[in-house]
Amino acid sequence: MLADVPVVFVLAGITAYTVLAGADFGAGIWTLVPGGGQAGAAATRDHTRHAIGPVWEANHVWLIFVLTVAWTCYPGAFGSIVSTLAVPLLIAAIGIIFRGTAYALRSQFDASGEPGVRLVERLFALSSVLTPFALATVIGAITTGRVPVGNARGDLVTSWLNPVSVLAGVLAVAFSGYLAAVYLAADASRQSERALARDFRLRALAAGVVAGLLAVAGLLVIRAEAPALWHGLSSGLGLALVIVSALAGVVTMVLVWLSRFGAARASAALAVAAVIAGWAAAQEPRVLPGLTVTQAAAGRATLIATIVGVAAGAVVLIPSLALLYSLVLRGRLDAPGSVNEPDTAGAAKATRPGRADGAGSAGRTRLEAAFAVVTLVAGAGLLVFADPAWAHGLGALALVACAVTVFALAAEPPGSPGSSGSPES
Repeated sequence: MLADVPVVFVLAGITAYTVLAGADFGAGIWTLVPGGGQAGAAATRDHTRHAIGPVWEANHVWLIFVLTVAWTCYPGAFGSIVSTLAVPLLIAAIGIIFRGTAYALRSQFDASGEPGVRLVERLFALSSVLTPFALATVIGAITTGRVPVGNARGDLVTSWLNPVSVLAGVLAVAFSGYLAAVYLAADASRQSERALARDFRLRALAAGVVAGLLAVAGLLVIRAEAPALWHGLSSGLGLALVIVSALAGVVTMVLVWLSRFGAARASAALAVAAVIAGWAAAQEPRVLPGLTVTQAAAGRATLIATIVGVAAGAVVLIPSLALLYSLVLRGRLDAPGSVNEPDTAGAAKATRPGRADGAGSAGRTRLEAAFAVVTLVAGAGLLVFADPAWAHGLGALALVACAVTVFALAAEPPGSPGSSGSPES
């Protein structure tokens, strides 16, 4: 019984990360295809960027929480998973890093017409697609029993590039876009942006249909490729949770159709959470082939210490996150200069001192951005692919240089040389 408690923590963390960070990734997806609406592509990108600004970093707390609890309480299973699935996990990590870097760099551009801004926006959008896809392939590999117990015992390619895993990745991207469209429609409605609310309402309906069709296709693929998982999903608690997810999805579609976006947020989150719970119920009590939760668990002292630590941390973390999300939902953290406010920033920029040599400042910003990208790639490459200790040291220094450069770009005060003065920075 004690060994099952950290599993509940891990599943809660995965659910929170999927529902919250998944919506952030979905917002990035909609910046990749922003056209086709009444509000226009520029307004769509601005709305998505402002909406995720207060929470996108906080949402990654859940991923760190899941990883920490998993490697502490189930070290053997964790080692087997990360060694066999090193490739998709590395892809996800790179996607998260590039996405954060692109988001920070985007705030240094004054307008969409500046040189380099489209490259940064595309990097942000593509990273938002790549990361949920890669993370979902990890889940697909685990559920289909392609991760054997032991260090790198599974195939490094076919373990995560198989029909179930690939479909799981595509479904994760669709779910992210679906959640984001519902959340962004709610934000636009709160800000009285009728065109944006109408656009994202239609996107939510379309994404919901696509996600529903992919979910049905996923069940058919699971039936053919993973009979054990299919049995768990088609009987008992697993079947009940699949039904709950389907009903919640239908309710969400009805609420979105009626423009009841606040309630649609909750039902959309329930639909996605039920999918994760259904997967866990179908796989219980296995973690990996031939390894149960009890067998994978660490010692009693470690489990108790982790449970106590999580409980103590929750006293601080949960109220803090609840306050943050409540402020966001009530619009208390809406950024000045958002799409529903007059553009007073542009006039201010024209009169700021230090803007005369805007070309030189923009050039310096581009050089700093290029340096950040080069040091990021070099640091990651040296740490991952090189063996000598000196190469690891250079890799660490390169990543530190990247972090310092990105921080300097994001922290420059408005009106200073090299600063964009953007209200988003």
